[in-house]
Amino acid sequence: MGKDTRKKKREHDFSVTAYQIVQEATGQVETDRIEPKTIDGKNPHAVALGRLGGLKGGKARASKMTPEQRTEIAKKAAQARWTK
Repeated sequence: MGKDTRKKKREHDFSVTAYQIVQEATGQVETDRIEPKTIDGKNPHAVALGRLGGLKGGKARASKMTPEQRTEIAKKAAQARWTK
């Protein structure tokens, strides 16, 4: 049989864990901060940034197009809606 290549877990020392908790509680050691998550698991900061870009994206795109291009895209969108 093959040799087990998985790493073995280190034995857990409760006194080390207790020491780390005391260090974090007294502010002597910086704790690892976890990003806040919303209910659906998304970062609220990223959601806000994405929403900012999404709110202005369509208007910015339309302002750069010619009327013919906008008409063509509208026809294509209407066709996609009606084929469903």
